[in-house]
Amino acid sequence: MSVLARRVRPEDWTPIGVDELEANAMTVVRSTGNRSVIAGPGAGKTELLAQRAAYLLQTGTSPAPQRILAISFKRDAASNLGARVRKRCHRQHAGRFDSMTFDAFAKGLLDRFGQALPERWRPSPDYEIMFPTDRGYRDFLQQSLGAPPKSVGTYADIMALTVKQFERRHLFGSPLPVDGWSEPSPGEWAADQYWQSSLHGGKKSHLSFPMIGRLAELLLRLNPMARDALRLTYSHLFMDEFQDTTQVQYDLVRAIFLGGSTIVTAVGDNKQQIMRWAMAMDDPFAAFDSDFKSKRTPLYNNYRSSPELVRIQHVLAQALDAKSVKPVSKTSATISGDSCAIWDFSLPEREAERLAAFVASEMKVHDLGPRDFVLLVRQKAADYAAVLQPAFAAAGIPLRNEAGQAGAIMLQELLAEEASELIISVLRLAMTKRAGRHWTECQEALGSLRGIGPDDEIEQDRFAKELDAYAMRLGRDYPTPPAGPGARKLIDDALGFIGRSRLVAAHPAYGQGDWLEKVLTSAATHLAQSASGTSDWTAALDSYEGLDAIPLMTIHKSKGLEYHTVIFVGLDDGAWWSFSDDQVEATAGFFVAFTRAKQRVVFTYCVRRGTRTKIATLYELLAQAGVQTFKIG
Repeated sequence: MSVLARRVRPEDWTPIGVDELEANAMTVVRSTGNRSVIAGPGAGKTELLAQRAAYLLQTGTSPAPQRILAISFKRDAASNLGARVRKRCHRQHAGRFDSMTFDAFAKGLLDRFGQALPERWRPSPDYEIMFPTDRGYRDFLQQSLGAPPKSVGTYADIMALTVKQFERRHLFGSPLPVDGWSEPSPGEWAADQYWQSSLHGGKKSHLSFPMIGRLAELLLRLNPMARDALRLTYSHLFMDEFQDTTQVQYDLVRAIFLGGSTIVTAVGDNKQQIMRWAMAMDDPFAAFDSDFKSKRTPLYNNYRSSPELVRIQHVLAQALDAKSVKPVSKTSATISGDSCAIWDFSLPEREAERLAAFVASEMKVHDLGPRDFVLLVRQKAADYAAVLQPAFAAAGIPLRNEAGQAGAIMLQELLAEEASELIISVLRLAMTKRAGRHWTECQEALGSLRGIGPDDEIEQDRFAKELDAYAMRLGRDYPTPPAGPGARKLIDDALGFIGRSRLVAAHPAYGQGDWLEKVLTSAATHLAQSASGTSDWTAALDSYEGLDAIPLMTIHKSKGLEYHTVIFVGLDDGAWWSFSDDQVEATAGFFVAFTRAKQRVVFTYCVRRGTRTKIATLYELLAQAGVQTFKIG
C-alpha cells in the first residue's frame, strides 16, 4: 500500500501542501461536531475544506466505505475543491470525496428517485431544464393565468402579485405540500398553476433548478429509506460559499441531514453575499446554527492580500458588518506606489490606451503574465470589451471577454464544464511532446470514469496502454488544429474515447435535455476559433483556455478567483444603476471585486459614461480609507 494511502493516527496528522494553518482553522479541521465557519476574503476557505477532507480520510475519521459530500454554489468552486483534495490525498482516499454543486446534487436525486413522486408532482423522465426570467414570470401572471376561482380571490389579486414576491414567497418560499394547497391564497393558487403547467402542460416537463430542488426535498420527505441511505453514505457534509445558500437549497440539506449523524461544516462570509437577487437567504448562518446546533468559528488570517489592501478592505467590511474584526495579512507587499487608486478619464478611448500601457509596464517590471490581471465590470461586458480590446491588442496583449459567448454557452461556463475539461485534457496529452502532467491527469480522470480502482494494477496497466495508443493515433490523425467542421469531428472523436455513457453516468446534468450537445457544439466552435491562424497545437489549446489573454469579466463571475492586480472599469452611476435598490448587496459586490486583488486595485471613472452621484457612498468609503483620485486625461 502506498505511504499516502496508509491510515494516520489523528494525533500524528499534519497539514499537507501548506506551511501551516491558523489555530482556528486547525480546530475546524479536527472538529467532531457541526461548525459554521466565518472566513473572510483570502482566509483560505477552500484550503480549509481540502485539509479537513484530508484529515478525515487519512485518519479514518470518515471510515470506508463512507464518503464525504461537498456541495458548492458554483461549478468551478466544486471543481477546484475536488482538485485540491486529489492533490493532498492518495487516490484511494480522494475517491471517497464527492464535490458537486447544489444543483447537480439535487438533480442527481430527482433523476434517481423522481418517478416515485406522487402523480401531482411527478415530472416526465425526459424533463428539460429551463431558466425562467422575470419577464417570463410576469407574462405568466398577467397573460396566461386569468382570474382565479371565486373561493381564491379576484383577478386584481393576481395582478397585485409582483414577480419577486411570486417567485420568492409563493413558488419557492416553502416546501411543497404533498396534496397541494387545500385553501390556497391567490399567490399559492398562481404557484400551483405554474407548477402543474410546467410538470404536465406539455409532452415533456420543463423544470428550473429551484423547482428541481423543491421536488428533491419532497421526494426525500416522502421516502425515508432514500434519506437514510444518504445519511449512511456520507459521514460528513461540507457546504462552501454558504452565505449564498437559498431557502430551497437549505431546506433540502435540512430534510436529509437534520437529526442524522452526518457532521456538517458550513463555510462562507456574510460580507460577500452577492446572490440575494438569486434568492439567497438573508442570514443562512443563523438558521444553520439554530437548526444544527453548530459552533461558530471565525478565521482571522488573510493569505491573499497585502497589508495595505487588507487595511482598506477592513474599512469596506465595516460598512457591511460593524462588528467585523480586522484580518491579519500573511503576505508581503511586492509593489511600489499606491496599492489602490481611482483614475479619472475624459474619454473611454483614452482610458483603454492608458490601461493597456499600464498593464504592459507592470508585466515587465514585476515579471507577470496576462492571467495575473483581471478587468472587472459591473455589467454589459461586451460594451467595455469593444473599446478595450483594440487598445490592448495594439499593446500586444490579448484581452478576452470571458462573459462573452462560446457558441450557446458563456465562455467562462464552458471552461468549467466537465466535458470541456476532459476533452482538453485528452488533447493536451495527445498533442504535447512532454506530457507527463497531462498523462497523470488523464489516467486519473478517465480511469475514475471507467471505474478502475487506484490499486487495481492490472487494469491500470491495461488502460495506460490503451490511453497511450489512443493519444498516438489522435496525434497522427490531427497533426494541426482543425478549423470549421473538423473541430466538431475531433471533439466527437475524443468524446468517443472518453465514453459518452460514462460521462453521463458521472455527471447526471448531461443526461437530460440537450445540455451536453450544447457543450460539445460550443467546445467545437471555441476550438475552431482558438485554432484560427495557427498550426501549433500548444498555441491553439492555450488560446482555448485563455492562458495568454487578460480576462475581462463581471463581478459575479470573479467570485472565488484571485489576481495580482484588479482593474475595475466603470465606477459610475450608469454601471451601478440599481445601487439604491439593494445597497447592501451592491456594497457586498463592490467588496468582492476589491478583495480579488493580491497587490493592487485600480478603479476607473470616465465622465463620458455618466455621473457618480448615486454611488457616492462607495466613493466616500474609499476616501475614508485614504484612497486618492488622479485625473489622467
